[in-house]
Amino acid sequence: MGLRIGTNIAAIAANRALQENSRSMAKSFKALASGQRFGQPGDDPASFAISEGLRAQERGFMQAKRNAENAIGFLQVAEGGLSEQNNIIVRLREIAVQSASDTVGDEEREYLNLEFQQLLAEVDRIANSTRFGEKMLLTGSNEEYEFFLGTTSSTDQDVVRFRAEADTRADSLGISGLDVADQDEARAVLADLDDALNTISAARAGFGALQGRLEFSVNHLDVQRENVASARSRISDADIAEEVTELARGRILHDFGISVLAQANMNPERALRLL
Repeated sequence: MGLRIGTNIAAIAANRALQENSRSMAKSFKALASGQRFGQPGDDPASFAISEGLRAQERGFMQAKRNAENAIGFLQVAEGGLSEQNNIIVRLREIAVQSASDTVGDEEREYLNLEFQQLLAEVDRIANSTRFGEKMLLTGSNEEYEFFLGTTSSTDQDVVRFRAEADTRADSLGISGLDVADQDEARAVLADLDDALNTISAARAGFGALQGRLEFSVNHLDVQRENVASARSRISDADIAEEVTELARGRILHDFGISVLAQANMNPERALRLL
């Protein structure tokens, strides 16, 4: 090849290679700093699109899990009220059994009846005050609730429905107006109290069954999120070992490129030796 000074082809080629190595190093630096394999859609458009879709799906699973956990809290509030009502009725039954015996007199039965009436009022108060936000849970509102536990628009697969049918007010339980001030009345109320206990037990069983279902839903959502996160990681997360290797390679080529460019820039000076 002839000796020319108008266009330094060797320097142009060396500079192009140096720029390519610089871009490669910059990409490795960005990947190591961010932990992502691509910093912008142009690096790998198809993988970027898939990754963003999986990221949206993963975030959806996270929120669906929170929905399920909130629904469990919703049911636990109701079950907590039922639990105390259950304890109260057990105590009411205990008082009735005590009043039904001749081991206490009429005066003592009056004292027992005072406690009995206060506890009946508390059964009503608990039913009317047990709520989740503004939602009444133990007054038989018959309102239907939908707990959304998915990430798609399919309501048949992603919605768990619940109807607030439990009504544990004293009137609904059939214990309103009972008293144990008389021995015969004390014996008569036992059947009503047993029926009330059965009603509360049935309501607790319903809440407990749905809570168990939701707990399995939480576990399922955790598994789904884990699998989606794993798939997204394989696509978008940087392989640190590979990026460090590429960075080391780029540094070596960059240093060589600078040296070669310096040598190429000296070519025109050699033309002076001919003069």
